[in-house]
Amino acid sequence: MRITCPHCGERDHREFYYKGHALALERPAADAGEAAWDDYVYLRENPAGVTRDLWYHEGGCGAWVVVTRSTLTHEVLSTEPASEARA
Repeated sequence: MRITCPHCGERDHREFYYKGHALALERPAADAGEAAWDDYVYLRENPAGVTRDLWYHEGGCGAWVVVTRSTLTHEVLSTEPASEARA
């Protein structure tokens, strides 16, 4: 699988560290209830299809990248810097 880093261009996926679903972009407010935080910390989806994931360009520029991809085909549909991604 090839991932296009917004700063370095197309790279092999082995240069990146997979963090998981881009859920960190949807973090609950500090005063959210216990149930909201429990869901955020412990519940994860395992979709078959298109997903948005956080990847860290560990072997390159150190950028956090949101990768939209298909879990069925591993096709990368788009990438964007995490700092510019919308939840």
